[in-house]
Amino acid sequence: MSEGKPMIYSAICGVMEDVGYVGKDSKNQQQGFKYRSIDAVMNALNPAMIKNKIFCVPEVLEQTREERTTSKGSNLIYSICRMRYRFFAVDGSYVDAVVVGEGMDSGDKATNKAMAIAFKYACFQTFCIATESLMDDPDVAIPEQSGKNSKAPKPADDAKKKLCEELSQELMRTGYTWQSVCKTYKVDSAENLTQLQLKDCINKMKKLSDKAVS
Repeated sequence: MSEGKPMIYSAICGVMEDVGYVGKDSKNQQQGFKYRSIDAVMNALNPAMIKNKIFCVPEVLEQTREERTTSKGSNLIYSICRMRYRFFAVDGSYVDAVVVGEGMDSGDKATNKAMAIAFKYACFQTFCIATESLMDDPDVAIPEQSGKNSKAPKPADDAKKKLCEELSQELMRTGYTWQSVCKTYKVDSAENLTQLQLKDCINKMKKLSDKAVS
């Protein structure tokens, strides 16, 4: 690893800034519930990891396998894998994520499923990927009302003031409100938004389309 500050930390922060949220766009065919697929996670992460020059190397630390019987009497392979995912930057610095994945399959894919689940959650937690949309759809949101949550904050410092002005323009462009911003970041007042949260919101808003003219 090269001397100086390890690059992996800034690279991970860059991925967190670039990657969007991953919603439940896939549907389980048997039980009918929606879920976030490993494909959706990798499709969201791949361009951000390429841009920030991060790659990942997996390692199986432990594995257990057992045979189970389904209610219909057929065999089912149950696999548990304890995985280490090592995220490297180009200078050789890295961060490890150790997670456990479980998978079941009637054929030869139990281990594949366990590894896919492990990788999905390693990525979710390492890069803190948002798992829901940025805000409520403006067409179904409650109309903005007077009150501390619905008004733009009045920051004391110039840096935060510029961020608030930029976010206000994005809100007007997309049709979202300060009230929905506060709800998204779980603060009771817009004044309590941090500069990091404001920057994060601005970056996400820039990826959204203009508000449709009705």
